[in-house]
Amino acid sequence: MEQITGALRGRVVLTDEILADGVVAWEGDKLTYVGPAAQAPAGLADAAKAVDGYVLPGLVDVHCHGGGSASFPDAQTREDVLTAVMAHRSQGTTTLVASTVTAAPDTLRERTALLADLCDEGELAGIHWEGPFVSEVRCGAQDPKLIQEPNPELTRELIQIARGYGMTMTIAPEKPNVVGAGGVSEALIEGGALPSFGHTDAGPDETRKALDDAVEILARTENRRSPLCTVTHLFNGMTPLHHRTPSPIAEFLASAVRDRCVVELVADGTHLSPAVVRNVFEIVGRDNVVLITDAMAAAGMPDGAYRLGSQEVTVADGVARLTHGGSIAGGTARLMDVVRTTYKGGVSLVDTVYSATLVGARIIGIEDQVGSLEAGKLADVVVVTEDIHPVEVYRRGALVA
Repeated sequence: MEQITGALRGRVVLTDEILADGVVAWEGDKLTYVGPAAQAPAGLADAAKAVDGYVLPGLVDVHCHGGGSASFPDAQTREDVLTAVMAHRSQGTTTLVASTVTAAPDTLRERTALLADLCDEGELAGIHWEGPFVSEVRCGAQDPKLIQEPNPELTRELIQIARGYGMTMTIAPEKPNVVGAGGVSEALIEGGALPSFGHTDAGPDETRKALDDAVEILARTENRRSPLCTVTHLFNGMTPLHHRTPSPIAEFLASAVRDRCVVELVADGTHLSPAVVRNVFEIVGRDNVVLITDAMAAAGMPDGAYRLGSQEVTVADGVARLTHGGSIAGGTARLMDVVRTTYKGGVSLVDTVYSATLVGARIIGIEDQVGSLEAGKLADVVVVTEDIHPVEVYRRGALVA
């Protein structure tokens, strides 16, 4: 890719406002100026390329299983991983965490090692393990035959293989050896990763206990990834909210309101109604919502047959479901699609972009580098149309698409 030093002028989406006439400039891979055109260094505004639509920071997806026909849980080679990465990068996701699925220990070891190599290269930002310590009752597209009892020793081994790139692991709070001294949650946090509670059949008491435990461990851990644990795709993979049969959902929302966790939302219009997404933003606030894709190999691809780990998946009308069983099996949208759906669903563009960029960057501990348009940060910049379709994508100052 050609390294570009340049500038763009147009409507610039910042963390708290949209500049009606702003300039974003970079040299090499770093942003050098972000601000009003009227205050730009002499000659910069006139020399900048005028764009229609909006200028956004590069998007940050912290939960993604693949795209472009390639699947991170099934990847055998560097090329397999890059195919999935580019399916998302070309659409504006400049920072990507690769997600695995529930699998045998040896498979998880192999995938973790391969994905860590791509993290070393800077192509991936980190690794998210979705399972294998999840609920058989609420497994969704996780293979129930491969679900294991929580194992702190295996957790620590995966963290070691990940070489500092282990970001989060989805765990069910009701399972044994998750909560308490020596549990999986503690092993994750002390190893520089975060527990992400989900794929759970827990009730409110078990959920609150696990959240309290994570908050306490995070508070006493110096080299923590982030001060907040996360919730894997809120509403999906857990008991529905009911006023007489309590589920974990109300506990997760109450915890997020108190700034004790961040909830993931697969806001693609399939996993969640846009109205529910809007409601969650209004209840917990944008700082405690991270927009994700949960995308699988079919993201950006036509309907047809695909795989997600050990499971066969059929995509029809853009919706991925297990071929045998019918559960939703990940998403087919890219994060820019999620941004567009959320914005059209009634969340402000500023807040939508914030939860698709800076919140994810905070979760993985690199908010000083990416997640917003600020001088000194990496030059990850996306130009989109008025209706939020990507036109140009720059990553580290280089034109991607």
